[in-house]
Amino acid sequence: MEEVYVEDRVFDKKNFGEMPPQKGEYDNCQFNNCDFSNADLSDILFMECLFTGCNLSLAKLSNTAFRDVKFSNCKMLGLHFESCNLFGLSFRFENCSLNHSSFYQTKIKQTTFKKSQLVEVDFTDCNLMGSVFDQCDLTRATFENTILEKADLRSSVNYSINPQRNKLKKARFSLSGIPGLLDNYDIQIDRTL
Repeated sequence: MEEVYVEDRVFDKKNFGEMPPQKGEYDNCQFNNCDFSNADLSDILFMECLFTGCNLSLAKLSNTAFRDVKFSNCKMLGLHFESCNLFGLSFRFENCSLNHSSFYQTKIKQTTFKKSQLVEVDFTDCNLMGSVFDQCDLTRATFENTILEKADLRSSVNYSINPQRNKLKKARFSLSGIPGLLDNYDIQIDRTL
């Protein structure tokens, strides 16, 4: 099948789960309220694209390239970002649900996660240097050998990060988030005297 080059196109309410987009490059395209759930997005390059209100849950991302892509109000459950083409991998997430997804061994420095659900997300061996977690729920997210240097988690909640098993130099946390850094030590922190 011949690869396509699609530029500056808007896709509204398309069901790509039934008929996946053609393989090729999508440059500066908008996908509004589209269904990509269980779709095979392998070997597709998305560059400077905007996904708004889309469902990408369980989509296959084998060698999928996301370069400067924004996801807004998207449902993205169970995605394996480590399967993506890692060259130039860059995206931002706003008001997204990424529960049960994996960023295992990805290098996604300076990524912004804003007002997103990151429940049980795997960040093992991930480079998140300079990333921002703004008002995110990180319940049971896995941070193991993760680089979080200069990352900002001040407004996020429910994280558990072991400082001995992760790189946290100059990372920013709020005072209320301190228990999430100490819970591995099985100590009790009282807020009052």
